[in-house]
Amino acid sequence: MRHYDFGPLYRATVGFDRVADMMDRVLSSDMTQPSYPPYNIEKTSEDGYRISIAVAGFSAEELSVEVKEGALVVSARKAPEETERTYLHRGIATRAFERRFALADHVRVTGASHADGMLHVDLVREVPEALKPRRIEIASTTTRVIEAKTGQDGSAETAKAAEGAAV
Repeated sequence: MRHYDFGPLYRATVGFDRVADMMDRVLSSDMTQPSYPPYNIEKTSEDGYRISIAVAGFSAEELSVEVKEGALVVSARKAPEETERTYLHRGIATRAFERRFALADHVRVTGASHADGMLHVDLVREVPEALKPRRIEIASTTTRVIEAKTGQDGSAETAKAAEGAAV
C-alpha cells in the first residue's frame, strides 16, 4: 500500500485540512469495507441526492439516522427475539450495523423514509448566497469624468464650479 504525504498541501492551503484528513482516512483504511447493508447513492437533481439502504427485516423504530461531526450516520439494532426459532436456512441478515457517509460542506439532510424494506435518506446541497458567484459591474473612467463635470445634480453651474476647482 502506498503512503501519501499531505505536508505540502497543509503548507500551501488554508482550510482544506478536512479534505486532506478525509483522503488520508480513505487511503489508509482497510480495503475490506463492510458490504452490509447494500446501498445506492443517486443524484436526484442539480443539488439533490438520495441514499437508499436495503434494511430488510428492520422496522422504522429500530433504525436511526443522525448527522454528527460532518457525517451522516445510519445505524440499526434489532431487538432480541422473544421466542427461540430453529432456522433451516437463514439468508436474511438482521444483524446490527452502522454506516457512515461523509457529507460535504453545505449538504444537509432534508428527510428520511422507510418503505418496502428500503430506507431512503434525501439530501440537498445549499450553497449560501455569499459563496455563489456574482457579477461585479465594471465602471469606466469616462463615465466618472462625465459625472464629475456635470455634477451630482447635472446642472451647468455645478459643472462650471467643478471645472474651476479642477483648474
